[in-house]
Amino acid sequence: MPSERASVPQPSSFSTHRDRDIHHEARPGLRLALILTAGFMVVLDFSIVNVALPSIERELSVTTAVAQWVVTGYAIAFSGLLILGGRAADLLGRRRMFVAGLVVFSLASLAGGLASDPVLLIASRVVQGAGAAVVAPAALSLITTSFPEGPRRTRAIGLYGSISAVGFVSGQVFGGVLVEWTSWRSVFLVNVPVGLAAAVLAPRLVGASGPVAAPDDRSGGTRSGAASPWRHLDVRGAALITGAVALVVFAVSQGDALGWTSLPVLGALVAAVTAAVCFTVVEARYPEPLVRPRLLLRPGLRNGAMLAFLLGLWNGGEMLLLSLYLQQALHFSPLATGMVIAPQGVAGFTAGLLGPRLAGRVGVRRMLVLTGATAALGFTALSRLPSGGYSPLLTVVILVGFGTAGTAFGSLVIASRGMADHDQGLVGGVINTSRQIGAAVGAALLPAVAESMSGGIDGITGDRVAMLTAAAAALAATAVAWNAARGTGATVRSA
Repeated sequence: MPSERASVPQPSSFSTHRDRDIHHEARPGLRLALILTAGFMVVLDFSIVNVALPSIERELSVTTAVAQWVVTGYAIAFSGLLILGGRAADLLGRRRMFVAGLVVFSLASLAGGLASDPVLLIASRVVQGAGAAVVAPAALSLITTSFPEGPRRTRAIGLYGSISAVGFVSGQVFGGVLVEWTSWRSVFLVNVPVGLAAAVLAPRLVGASGPVAAPDDRSGGTRSGAASPWRHLDVRGAALITGAVALVVFAVSQGDALGWTSLPVLGALVAAVTAAVCFTVVEARYPEPLVRPRLLLRPGLRNGAMLAFLLGLWNGGEMLLLSLYLQQALHFSPLATGMVIAPQGVAGFTAGLLGPRLAGRVGVRRMLVLTGATAALGFTALSRLPSGGYSPLLTVVILVGFGTAGTAFGSLVIASRGMADHDQGLVGGVINTSRQIGAAVGAALLPAVAESMSGGIDGITGDRVAMLTAAAAALAATAVAWNAARGTGATVRSA
């Protein structure tokens, strides 16, 4: 393969240039710990409910398809509102939105833990996802504006990335412990004291920030958001993209039950396409769009978003499917289920820390091809899932964890390459949104494949086919990575 000679964008490229956010005297260690805790809680909550789904089904007397929306509803709101949440943090103040998001997230968690009706539970998860969509981009922005450029900021962003990588899988372990020792309600209630404590401490540990000037594509200058920041929030665009995602996920999750050619499924797909087209038109005309159209012409951003979508698809679908398989097919306890999946989180954490060094040694393209192929190999091995009892074969989740975290790092490198500093925050929003949309689709697609091939989640054959579907997504990511980095050249320096 030809040598690659591009460098990973330095953490400073994510800066919002709000120097007054940097407080050298204000206990940076405690501030970082607070932000990392909030970020970890948000990512953790995306998967912690997976282990509790069988218990929720039994206690609330709902089907697997209905219980699945406890996960999917959170994913839809989270992914659809991420970019709007980041824009709101820039316009209305990062600390203000960070605190507001934590309060919404915590109160929705309380409502979910107390819900006795499946509709109320799903509704609380949607609100939870909306709060998380505000917290996540605000947290990353607070890190880049709270630490001066250099090694300290590099380490802080590295820790944030590693915490995010391990948080998704850790939800399986913590969820297993909580469900095993208490009840499924605890996976929601555990967020309440943590989130509210973070919201109370944030004003004391995190510096205040105000509205920032936004780049103006028409004039080449900036537009100030300080005078009337609310008028710049593209709520209409956010509603359209969220609606498009919701309709796609509905069609995918209900296609097998209602029939792929049924009116509700086809209607949802047509409506999703219509919403996506309307979103594109609105964004082209809105003075402060969620995504400026010219940025979508960047091949790096498009390829990075595609990689993030594919890894979200296999990761979100695998977490849900494997959790249900271990509990319902192998009859593992929730705690045992979490422990079986735990090595995947350890591998992901390690890959997140060592990703820049690995890319520096072999190049971004070779690293992405390696990580995609590794994930595909892991899923292919999982397609031979045992029909009863524990098998050492399940340790191949380590390969999946390594491949997922490495692809996540590489997708950001490709998307960020050559982008201006004032666009780096938007790049992060697009990549995170793509990953979460992929996770929402994967959480609906892989169980649907398993059910359609075996007549139910308990069938082993269907689960194996679903793992092969995840392997196909990883191979597709490998192909995208190969083409995306070909000819771009560049070595990544380790941070």
